[in-house]
Amino acid sequence: MDSEIAELDAELGPLVQQAAPALLELFGVGPETAGQLLASAKDNPERMRSEAAFAHLAGVAPIPASPGRTHHHRLNRGGDRAANNALHTIVLVRMRFDECTRTYVERRTKEGLSKKDIMRCLKRFVAREVYRPLTTTPTERIPQTDLAPAA
Repeated sequence: MDSEIAELDAELGPLVQQAAPALLELFGVGPETAGQLLASAKDNPERMRSEAAFAHLAGVAPIPASPGRTHHHRLNRGGDRAANNALHTIVLVRMRFDECTRTYVERRTKEGLSKKDIMRCLKRFVAREVYRPLTTTPTERIPQTDLAPAA
């Protein structure tokens, strides 16, 4: 199985690099998670109107769950579970290895948030961050004949 995984990673890496090189430059985003996010985004182009629409697609948009005077949000149980899993993986990598994320987690823990709520916030942040690289086309893929001549 390890050799098959290595072979598929070798095939997937260049494809993702060609489709969205800026996505791979983000901290914690590898070929597998980037490939999943690309697949989820390209399978639903009609749902990718905005960054918030992508967050709903991935199931990371906060849903108000306030019973009274308190303001709480809950996890979204809908959306593309594979895209949500990819965002979850990115968040886990950042929580482990990114100093800024670790500082954020520490601060929010002191504020009284649970780990589940902190991860919900981080997933929403990551969804916001990966939206632009998902929806932009790399310039090297645009043929020169499609560009308007300079005036």
